[in-house]
Amino acid sequence: MHHRLTPKEHRFRYNIFQFCLDLDELDTLSARLRLFHRNRRALYRFNDCDHIEANGAMECGSSGVMAETASPPHSVKSFLLTWLSSQGLPLPAETRVLLLTHCRIFGYIFNPVSFYFCLDSQDRPLCAIAEVGNTFGEQKPFLLGPEHFDGESRFHRIVPKHFYVSPFCALDLAFDFKLRVPGEQLDIHIDDREGDRPVLLTALTGHRIPLTDANLARLTLKYPLITLRVITLIHWHALKLWWKKVPWHPKAANPQLQQGVFNPHESLRNQASRKA
Repeated sequence: MHHRLTPKEHRFRYNIFQFCLDLDELDTLSARLRLFHRNRRALYRFNDCDHIEANGAMECGSSGVMAETASPPHSVKSFLLTWLSSQGLPLPAETRVLLLTHCRIFGYIFNPVSFYFCLDSQDRPLCAIAEVGNTFGEQKPFLLGPEHFDGESRFHRIVPKHFYVSPFCALDLAFDFKLRVPGEQLDIHIDDREGDRPVLLTALTGHRIPLTDANLARLTLKYPLITLRVITLIHWHALKLWWKKVPWHPKAANPQLQQGVFNPHESLRNQASRKA
């Protein structure tokens, strides 16, 4: 669900599916399934280099296929744990990490946002990370630590956005994350706020089904080319917002409000070069 409240109301809702992956089980899943592989060609492919900080250290290549055919020496989990340590939250290697995300289909990937949930050996939540992406190939992780956990199943944090997600949203807004640890049901909310005023409401809800070849085949027929559909719908609704004359914010404007960005776009790199 996506509901823009101001300056013009705009609402839509679509059905999709995503993968909820235990990062320690990727190779097992890759060996068990015919339609899903890790870092190898398949209908659905999980690439470590598509995610947090790994995209700056592991090359996917023009085809989106990594040179490694099994677990890469620096996996997305190892990069995630390294990044968490840099944020003052060191976690042991045996930490269980669930990743809610899209995988490549026929080699194409676009993830507006992926979610990591870190659990201890008793499956107690330790932290959550929202990895937000944009159409410029940038990513920015937002950490929800133990202090943002309600003690039951939900992380909640309001944090300055400082990231260019949409040309129709100002950069000085705040993200309001409400992330419930996935179980049989999925319940995730990310809102844009201007002070106490909500500007944009988004929700991702659903239910869990087993990851099998049969279910992947069925979902492929029901939601064909899902990642291409996502990016197409983003541009379609951008056109609708432009038609409604919603104010447009250029990417190169206000680079000082684009902070902590992975894989920064040329406009940010050029700004950094001029400062140097």
